[in-house]
Amino acid sequence: MSVIIEAVEKRSPADKAGIKGGYTLLSINGNEIMDVLDYRFYQNNQKLNVSFINEKGKIKTVRIKKSEYDELGLNFATYLMDNKHSCLNKCVFCFIDQLPRGMRDSLYFKDDDSRLSFLFGNYITLTNITEHEVERIIKMHISPINISVHTTNPDLRVKMMTNKNAGNVLGVINRFNDAGIKINCQMVLCPGYNDGKELMRTLEDLTNLKNAECIAAVPVGLTKYRDGLAKLTPFNKQTASETIDIINRFGDKCMEKYGSRRVYASDEFYLLAEREMPKADYYGDFLQLDNGVGMWSLLEKEADDAINDCDYKLEKARKVSLITGEAAYPLITQIVDKMGKKWDNLNCKVYKIKNDFFGPLITVAGLVTATDIINQLENQDLGDEVIIPDVMLRSEKDMFLDSITVSELSRKLGVKITVTAVDGYDMVDNILGGAVWQNL
Repeated sequence: MSVIIEAVEKRSPADKAGIKGGYTLLSINGNEIMDVLDYRFYQNNQKLNVSFINEKGKIKTVRIKKSEYDELGLNFATYLMDNKHSCLNKCVFCFIDQLPRGMRDSLYFKDDDSRLSFLFGNYITLTNITEHEVERIIKMHISPINISVHTTNPDLRVKMMTNKNAGNVLGVINRFNDAGIKINCQMVLCPGYNDGKELMRTLEDLTNLKNAECIAAVPVGLTKYRDGLAKLTPFNKQTASETIDIINRFGDKCMEKYGSRRVYASDEFYLLAEREMPKADYYGDFLQLDNGVGMWSLLEKEADDAINDCDYKLEKARKVSLITGEAAYPLITQIVDKMGKKWDNLNCKVYKIKNDFFGPLITVAGLVTATDIINQLENQDLGDEVIIPDVMLRSEKDMFLDSITVSELSRKLGVKITVTAVDGYDMVDNILGGAVWQNL
């Protein structure tokens, strides 16, 4: 495979060597360049033999000397240098299959790309990984790699993922472990499928892997759009509590064996079980925040530290509103109440948004839509400003899942919208009106 060079950075090593946009990149130091991982790995050497096809169709090779880790200077049409690899599975719990019709096209794309796992932390199932990719990960020692395991029972994995190869590829996990590749494992747990005894089997297998440094379990998310899909049962207080107990037993064993817990239940399990959330030091390095593991405890600690550290004085009264989902509402209310005791001229009201768009079983802030915010808050007195967490928005931080932009929401509600990171210091800063930490 070869890739077209779209442009060359001016005064870069490639530019000085005469490489131009429109040329076809073939290899670096004899290594075929197929995508971004090949390119970024092999360009790091100080001495490069770069082979390409020029505008006349001739294969040429130029020698380039540069400082180690300096960019070669080539740009390509896409970041990956080819298309993202799509998922080949039909998982019984797939959230994308539960989306309503009419949303923007990008939301329906299921990626399952080993390159995105390394570059952006995406999770892969291994069902479409090639032997070339496996060997490359081992050769380049790409670490960590994030894997959606779900179960280590081959037959059950085939059933849950509706892919005949889903069980066969479990051996790849052992190959990565043996090669010293750090592995983060994710399990979406579905009652009656991979919970209970099957969960214990999976945790027994994974906790025996030296390099499985973090194993997280999250409950299946069920929207109201499941017509024609497998019948799944949500977790309840009892089953969530039983799951936490299993996970904690294995976590205790890992603490004795490895010096770290390694195995964690997501925050949502604790909320479903109505059990006290662990403190921040329970979660070690917080390796799976994106899966909602430890997010509650970290935000609570950060906000407490921010409130205690801040000597900022509100010179005049401030009236604002903060929007969140049902799950985080108790924590956000607790944070705002603490702030109200320290700043008596602060009036901040927290609104929890019921998820009518996806259904009552979806309670996380990251799946709140602007449609529900508008429907539930349009006639409320929201003060001078509304603060929303950035997890409600796509990566560009400008648009909700229902394709309504932040500026459109602002116009609908008739109030300024401020986006805050899910970070205690940033949240406290935005609630107080900004510029709080300028003297720190």
